[in-house]
Amino acid sequence: MKSKQTYLLALLSAFLLWLAWPPMPFTTPLLLIGLVPLFIALDSISYSAKKKQGKRIFLTAGLTFLVWNTASIYWVYNAISAYNGTAVALPVSLIPYGLGALLMTFAFWLYYRLGKYVNKKIAYLGLIAFYIALEYLQQTWDLAFPWMTLGNGLAGMHQLAQWYDYTGVYGGSLWILVSNILAFEAYKKFKSQTGYLRFRTAGIWALIVIIPIGISLTKYFTSEQKGTPSNVVVVQPNIDPYQKLESIPVSEQLKILTHLSDSVGQSNTEYFIWPETAIPSRADEDRIRSNPDFYALQSFLSKYKNGTLITGIESIKIYQTKKTLSAKYDPQSNQYWDNFNTAMQVENSANVQFYHKSKLVPGVEKMPFPKVFSFLDGVFAELGGAVGGWGWQEKPGVLYAQSGIGAAPVICYESLWGEWVAQSVKDGAQFIAIITNDGWWGNTSGKDQHMMYAKLRAIETHRDVARSANTGISCFINQRGDVTQSTKWWTRTAIKANINLNDEITFYVKSGDIIAKMLSVLAIILALIIPYRKWVKK
Repeated sequence: MKSKQTYLLALLSAFLLWLAWPPMPFTTPLLLIGLVPLFIALDSISYSAKKKQGKRIFLTAGLTFLVWNTASIYWVYNAISAYNGTAVALPVSLIPYGLGALLMTFAFWLYYRLGKYVNKKIAYLGLIAFYIALEYLQQTWDLAFPWMTLGNGLAGMHQLAQWYDYTGVYGGSLWILVSNILAFEAYKKFKSQTGYLRFRTAGIWALIVIIPIGISLTKYFTSEQKGTPSNVVVVQPNIDPYQKLESIPVSEQLKILTHLSDSVGQSNTEYFIWPETAIPSRADEDRIRSNPDFYALQSFLSKYKNGTLITGIESIKIYQTKKTLSAKYDPQSNQYWDNFNTAMQVENSANVQFYHKSKLVPGVEKMPFPKVFSFLDGVFAELGGAVGGWGWQEKPGVLYAQSGIGAAPVICYESLWGEWVAQSVKDGAQFIAIITNDGWWGNTSGKDQHMMYAKLRAIETHRDVARSANTGISCFINQRGDVTQSTKWWTRTAIKANINLNDEITFYVKSGDIIAKMLSVLAIILALIIPYRKWVKK
């Protein structure tokens, strides 16, 4: 097969994967065969007599993943340029566009190298382990961007992902990879064999596809919403994010938020959810009770006997010494301070709770590997950030109301971390409150993907989701991932619903991303075979 043909096959895989990716409707099953053209191309290269096979493998797989990633998350540039401008957006965009594609390409290159020393079955096992281990790396290191984890693709048809309450998204990645491998093997057998044998692998592939779908659909149609009802209001103020922080006074924004809340609030409303940075003033957390904005919030809540408010706010903490890695020094006061992207809970009492966004966008909200690059603090301050950037907290949190209800606060980007959200549920959260500001991305598929991924958090944890977005999409999601009510893009409104407060703990909540962790260990072991066998051969 000529190089031009292999590259066309690589592009076909990229097209199929893009076509299957959210928010494309009804095409999700294409993920189960989307990599087959790439496998055909790589197989042709492996058996060709041409030199530099490894390089051709890398370039061919790289073409697939670069095109697929860029086509699916083209909107990232909008978000980054909104925060830091074009000068920063261009290089930082390479993290999701290029780095993610590079890691996935590396998994296929390792698979090719391993295949030189082991049989085909172990090589395939290696591919699965390498791919999912590198997906897990994309979730755990300081350059984290787990948006394109294969298992996230099932958010497009969440009816097929009901077993995520056992496996999480990495179970989906495993299923998709196994399906593609078996579909490719079935294709080869169909071409090379005759009679019954040519259909045997296809039959196995069909079972691997049909059984999980059957289990998922059975769970979907027989599941019941569990827990006690609670009346919740979600507000979408639709304030232009480019004006929000500078042009519109905080008092005016509070009037918009309280008016929208009152328009649908009831005497029995227990929660009001306002979006990320709904209150854009840098409030000192230690002095919050004397802050005029806090008085305004309590005045609003006084109309609702059992009312609790969860709102986004920009907050700061002041220290006499450098207590945190992210703390910045103020020479005028001779003090250190942290600024946080915060979820604040306010009640009809003096009780105030804070949760600080922890999963920060690398290069935009947080300098990757801050301990290593601390000497670059001044440089990044000039670019609009810092080594610390925003402050963060190390563990998930739960915000408890006076009534004893526990809410899992999830701020924007954090809704991609299944295990992080699951830990809050394990610690007592009975529903998930997602607050976000998706307006930076514009009217692109980014806002839709972000909302759809929240369905997977609901399925994994069996928790209702109340999602408040500054500029849409705000919604309610039930425990099986159905969006029961939602707002339109760029619409100022508020919606209410009776959600279910559940105490059940799923297997995934107990075990977390155990699949990814086990396969990461296996990936290291199998990767070590390559240099070992090479050394033995020499």
